[in-house]
Amino acid sequence: MTDQRPPVAARPANMPPSAPRTATRGQRWGLFLGFGIALLFCLWLFQGILTPFVLAATIAYFLDPLATRLARLGLPRGIGAFLLITLLAAITLVALLLLYPLILAQLGVLVQRLPAYVAGVGQALRDLLTRLEDALGPDMLDQRLRELAINQAASMLSWLGGAATRLIGGGFALFSVFTFVVVTPVVAFYLLRDWPAMLTRIESWLPRRSANVFRQIARDTDRVLSAWLRGQLLCCLGLGIFYAFALHLAGLELGITIGIMSGFLTFIPYVGSMTGFATAVLLAIGQFGSWQEVLVIVAIFVIGQGIEGYIIYPYLLGNRVELHAVWVIFALFAGGVAFGFLGVLLAVPMAAAIGVVTRYWLRRYLESPLYLDPPRTGQ
Repeated sequence: MTDQRPPVAARPANMPPSAPRTATRGQRWGLFLGFGIALLFCLWLFQGILTPFVLAATIAYFLDPLATRLARLGLPRGIGAFLLITLLAAITLVALLLLYPLILAQLGVLVQRLPAYVAGVGQALRDLLTRLEDALGPDMLDQRLRELAINQAASMLSWLGGAATRLIGGGFALFSVFTFVVVTPVVAFYLLRDWPAMLTRIESWLPRRSANVFRQIARDTDRVLSAWLRGQLLCCLGLGIFYAFALHLAGLELGITIGIMSGFLTFIPYVGSMTGFATAVLLAIGQFGSWQEVLVIVAIFVIGQGIEGYIIYPYLLGNRVELHAVWVIFALFAGGVAFGFLGVLLAVPMAAAIGVVTRYWLRRYLESPLYLDPPRTGQ
């Protein structure tokens, strides 16, 4: 039987004998740097339209564990994703219908009462400085310094009132009605439905040489990020409800608005709570004019910080949150400066990923000869 295979064509003289089977170090670094540069360029180029998509991805990431549990119970992934997105949209709509008119009404009170608040703060500071002058003597407090302090406090309260009015009154202008109502829920549904398939596809694209390392980094990042998100959600929700009810019961006219704002700003460690505390105390001074009522407001925030520091984090999260507060604050401000609201949404995931990669390379360094090389004992 004769051989019927076609003859092999001759190899051109300028063609290498075979393609290299191992990537060079330059090719690996080129791949990583090229991907990073392309990602930053796309964020910069499309930052005006990426916000609803990033928000939808955040929602899908947060709801993925619930959708997975429903799928394990026998409910198809698509139906489970639709039910979860619908439930979240209904809760958001009810919250807006209940809270937005109330907040607008309290903003009206703020606009009407702001001159009285400013006068009350000025009078309270004047009385305090007068007492200090009586206790320390007239030589310790200059009259011009006292008036300057009073004017600066009044100007600060006026600025805070105006900023709160613009932020809350115009905050919903950050999203158009079409984007907020249609695009984000639809994109979140498709992302949540296809989340496992997308992760599988992305995993199949990983370089085979470093696939295990990337998987471990991704698992560590997911653990840190999910713990942080869960902790911040519990803190924001719990402290917002506590502050709103407590400040309202204490008689603060804008207690509900200040409480909600304080709870929402808790996602910025320390900065958010201190901002809410300072705003509530200034408004209490302007409204009450009595230090006893102001001390009640101070006690409410002290109790709130105790709930956060001694109940929510230790008992509900333990030591799973591995993001330092300073690193989170820096990431939020850096992301906001670089990409605006989109940067704020991306700041914590990026901070979690960078922290995990840094700890991985630090472990590699501590195990390497570069660190373990013994010191010289002689020339």
